[in-house]
Amino acid sequence: MTVSKETVIGDLLDKEPGCAKFFFEIGMHCLGCPSARGESIGQACIVHETDADELVSKINEYLASK
Repeated sequence: MTVSKETVIGDLLDKEPGCAKFFFEIGMHCLGCPSARGESIGQACIVHETDADELVSKINEYLASK
């Protein structure tokens, strides 16, 4: 699996729950709320003022190592 900024967070977490730690690191602790689960990674990064490309890279590195 490979993610992009368009990947929906809920879809990612359903397939790979271990990715939650990367969202916690950017201060996104509301992963259970409907808004967060329906957002794309890019949208979440805008709201949390963080670099989407960096987050996507970290997640893809993690997924590739599995």
